[in-house]
Amino acid sequence: MDACNKEKIDSITDSSEECVNSDEEQDKTMEWVDLSDKESVASSMDSAVDEMSMDDLETLLDEFSDVSDDGDLYPEVTPRKKKRSGLSSVSPSPAKSCRSDSPASVRSGKGKARRSNVSRPLPFSISISEQKWKSTDEPDIEPPQPVFKPRQKPGPRLVSSESCSPLQYFELFFSKSVLRTIVANSNAYGAMRQEGSKKPWEDISVKDFKSFLALVIYMGLLKCFKLTDYWRKSHIYNLPYPSQIMSSRKFLTISTALHLSDPKVDAENDKKKGTPEYDRLCKIKPLYQDIRDACRASFHPFQNISIDERMVASKARNGLKQYMKNKPTKWGYKLFVLADSLCGYTWDFFIYEGKANLEYSKGISYDSVMILANERLLGSGYKLFVDNFYTSPKLFRDLLQKKIWACGTGRRSAFVEWKDRRDVLMCSTFHKAFKGDSIKRTVRGTDGVWAIQDFPVPAAVLDYNKHMGGVDLSDALISFYTVLHKTRRWYRSFFFHFVDIAVVNAFILHQQMAKMKNQKPLTQKAFREALVTELAGTGPATGPSCIRPTLTRYSHLPKYISGDSSIGRRKCRLCTYKTPVMCVTCDLPLCFLPKRDCFTSWHYPDSNSEDEA
Repeated sequence: MDACNKEKIDSITDSSEECVNSDEEQDKTMEWVDLSDKESVASSMDSAVDEMSMDDLETLLDEFSDVSDDGDLYPEVTPRKKKRSGLSSVSPSPAKSCRSDSPASVRSGKGKARRSNVSRPLPFSISISEQKWKSTDEPDIEPPQPVFKPRQKPGPRLVSSESCSPLQYFELFFSKSVLRTIVANSNAYGAMRQEGSKKPWEDISVKDFKSFLALVIYMGLLKCFKLTDYWRKSHIYNLPYPSQIMSSRKFLTISTALHLSDPKVDAENDKKKGTPEYDRLCKIKPLYQDIRDACRASFHPFQNISIDERMVASKARNGLKQYMKNKPTKWGYKLFVLADSLCGYTWDFFIYEGKANLEYSKGISYDSVMILANERLLGSGYKLFVDNFYTSPKLFRDLLQKKIWACGTGRRSAFVEWKDRRDVLMCSTFHKAFKGDSIKRTVRGTDGVWAIQDFPVPAAVLDYNKHMGGVDLSDALISFYTVLHKTRRWYRSFFFHFVDIAVVNAFILHQQMAKMKNQKPLTQKAFREALVTELAGTGPATGPSCIRPTLTRYSHLPKYISGDSSIGRRKCRLCTYKTPVMCVTCDLPLCFLPKRDCFTSWHYPDSNSEDEA
């Protein structure tokens, strides 16, 4: 330990003799000895950033991760009530920007000497803050930039020369086979409920179910307090359109019988409750997987993507229900969503089922990103934006190994900290600290007059604000005309949300296709109105100019043959080994393993020669 640190420690112990006993003096001395060591580690890390390559960036991530695991670099040393001075001042109390001990942990218990509620400023606390902030004139090395190589051409995976109606876009997600499966399962469930009653069950047809869907989407356009209000005949409620499509009794009958899975499969799954084989999502699995496959097959994201949570509102008594205090929807089912930052297209998602097996899990914030950011389907060179729930040096390092660059707000151990109206901490693998950008802020001068001034801002902050809103944009498009309404069955809430995803993604495809042809797209309201009339069969007949959209030859996605990797194996079409994976489009079994990737070799025969070259 150098002489400077010894003098600092002596000054600390001298100033605290009045408040603590000798044992507490020794503890506090050791605490600040540890702090000085961590300060030296942080300063050495700053000097190491001058010459940075890809390997150096990964090493730097490891060093930050190690430091953050040991503890906070800036413990709480300021008074509990501190007045913020201005943009040029040092950062506010580190208790707000770093996760240090809670206020309750420093309060003394009964029978012990009580410490002062106000922490005394340390002689070297100012020097730490001064070293923490960097000038915009100091040089900084820009990290290696990503080379964008997507697996498919970004945009709609449709033939651009064809014109499609809203119904044909919607059928990319709710295909005829999907509708037939839902109708068959609903008829089986309705017949099971009617057993023993005097009136037998009358099967519903695909046409009936399409009319049911038309009314469900119509109810998102025109809101009523109760479902029966749509068929009321009074001077206040007098809506002729629902009665033209279907009677209220038939609509409620279909609503009651709506079932997404086979009742026999549900009964077998219920016997497994309390065992690891029990599937909590069994009642939505058929449609759940079909929608995910269709979302990935119909569109390929552009370079900027984002991952965030989404809440499906529900207050049902179900183990899947979550509470998120910072979301507009506090109670409901949580989904993790990957969306395109440019247009808000929901490319992939999965439902949060609760805490996973801790033996294999690295935390839901890490696992969710690694599941959704699949480089084998996306490609390389993508820029992923996340918020501080996900950001960590370990996650960003592992994404970099997959050739996916990342940027996000941080909670601690961030690479860049910017002082706006509050401290903003950023972590990025493709931004330098400062590139000369600035933003305008309205500030009040010493004379009390408000004026607009320019302030420097890191490029990471600008890109984050621009590209992080992909999931929020998708949520906004859904919320405008959501079809979700109260139901007693939890799986029906997911059905309504899947309809919302299908409609919004179909609308985004319509927008993108119109943009490619330099045409003016429909508004979402007009798109939904046209979709309702086509589903109900009350609109104009589909003309010859509206041709069913055709997926390109690149729209191939793998899926499990039997929904499980352990059963239903078939011989691979290329190597004859048994595999549980098949291509959705080709309907062929193909191996999909790191050392035996027949799936890629079958669809991209030139890829192997390119890799060897």
